[in-house]
Amino acid sequence: MDIIMPKMGESVSEGTIIKWHKKKGDNVKRDEIIFEISTDKVDTEIPSPADGVLAEVKFNEGDTVDVGTVVAVIDPTGEAKDNGVPEKVEAQKTEKPAYVETTKTAEEKAEVKIIEDKNAQPVPEPEVKPLPASEGILEITMPKMGESVMEGTIIKWYKKVGDAVKKDEIMFEISTDKVDTEVPSSAAGVVAEILVAEQETVEVGTVVAKLTTSGAQSSSLQKETPALPKTLPATEKPVEYIKEPAAMNDKFSNAAASDLEETKEKEISSKFISPLVLNIAKTENVSFSEMNNIIGTGLDGRITKKDILAYVEVRKYKPQNGNGQTSKGVQPAEVASTVSSNIQYQPGYSSSDVEKIPMDNMRQKIMQYMINSRDTSVHVSAMLEVDMTKIYNYIKANRDEYLKKEDVKLTYMPFIAQAVVKALREFPLVNSSIEGATIVKKKFINLGIAVAVEPTGLIVPNIKNADEKSITGLAKSINDIAVRARNKKLTLDDITNGTFTITNYGVFGTIFGTPIINQPEVAILGVGTVIKRPVVIEVDGTDTIAIKPIMALTLSHDHRLIDGMLGGKFLKFMKDTLESFSA
Repeated sequence: MDIIMPKMGESVSEGTIIKWHKKKGDNVKRDEIIFEISTDKVDTEIPSPADGVLAEVKFNEGDTVDVGTVVAVIDPTGEAKDNGVPEKVEAQKTEKPAYVETTKTAEEKAEVKIIEDKNAQPVPEPEVKPLPASEGILEITMPKMGESVMEGTIIKWYKKVGDAVKKDEIMFEISTDKVDTEVPSSAAGVVAEILVAEQETVEVGTVVAKLTTSGAQSSSLQKETPALPKTLPATEKPVEYIKEPAAMNDKFSNAAASDLEETKEKEISSKFISPLVLNIAKTENVSFSEMNNIIGTGLDGRITKKDILAYVEVRKYKPQNGNGQTSKGVQPAEVASTVSSNIQYQPGYSSSDVEKIPMDNMRQKIMQYMINSRDTSVHVSAMLEVDMTKIYNYIKANRDEYLKKEDVKLTYMPFIAQAVVKALREFPLVNSSIEGATIVKKKFINLGIAVAVEPTGLIVPNIKNADEKSITGLAKSINDIAVRARNKKLTLDDITNGTFTITNYGVFGTIFGTPIINQPEVAILGVGTVIKRPVVIEVDGTDTIAIKPIMALTLSHDHRLIDGMLGGKFLKFMKDTLESFSA
């Protein structure tokens, strides 16, 4: 029986195995916990679907696996199978990196082949062909991870120069706008050269590393170029020359182009410039002489995408004249120095003065989703204050009775939740989502309640059909999802199909804030703490000062759909509902 990575949310496409509670050969019972996973939505424990023996474990703790992937096998007959799975297993991936096979001759050393796909139509993945015995170098390229994906960022190298690599062994990890994935080696060999550093972004098809294979070279090849050693010394790197694209000569006079040709080998020979950087340089008319003055922040001082874009941005404010100087007499080197100072932050402390803590999987996913929400929705926030006197008095008078009869602590949240439900009925557009140029208006109300999870996590389980619940029912539901969230007992149904979210930062004493929308929703309500303070009220036509419990409500809404008028009406309706509460 196959055990697969479960789908823990509508937008969840992968999960990370954070702990195995059973090992290969262990007996397991139905509903007994086998392993624990973490996703950007929830951390949860996965039970066994049947009695048997854990016959196979396919992934290690810490591995991130696509939803639907088989992670383990249970033998219901009760006998563990010796299938040769090593104690330390390797994650099986389906994606293979594209590569270009080359034989380095003396003539080919004169330039690096720069391959640019200018065809607007999507191109298929290059076919992986077996490497002939006469060829000893594989060029590992940035793989194409989707039809519209044009570039990827290397976020981690698992191998370094000189390391041996097995076929299908993970070499590096990449991130694109579609997926984060690990890229395995398509052949066995030794890492000869790493051309792209971690955190550097390059176009699909760019050579990111070179691999020497285990195949023997032919005698004719050995005559032209000596075999590459299995381990390249750190100080001895192959020198490659980049032939200048013809389009970049158009902006120079013949004399300038001639001068550049004479000095190009001396200036550029020690630098590897990726096709992505070259393409940006060509588009922005950045000459090789200018590029030589840019201080790169990539591996071995190579110029990254960020470096050249920062240079172009600075150059906009310092246009050059015909003498190669800026209009204010600033040399390119000075501009490059300015760029470098902007992008290379030099901390004013030593490593012994700080502690660097890697983010856990949940924190990284929260970070990614918050950035995505910021970049998706046009956030606008509106705030007003609510007099909570009537609800304050009701809670004070009925708290003990609720706790005794209903076994639930009565707080402000169920009253706020009920007011939200009534406001969503009145203004259903706030209960919508956006799909391209289409508004999806929901006929159901699934109310999300943000729950803080120790030490630094956050999750939003939903109260399904919240519009069908009373104050007591909402109070019980809020307490239930909060307890299960903190104990990792949430189900898939709890965290999917939310339509509107409430975040209660007031529980920590915060007066008001501007929350970020929980995608794909179009609004989120922030609830501040209830604090007693003096306010001006009118009694029998006379203004007077009274002490009132006041609460601030903030509505962050997506201005693509909800304008200020609708957002203001929604908040005003909530204020009137809460202030006019009657039991």
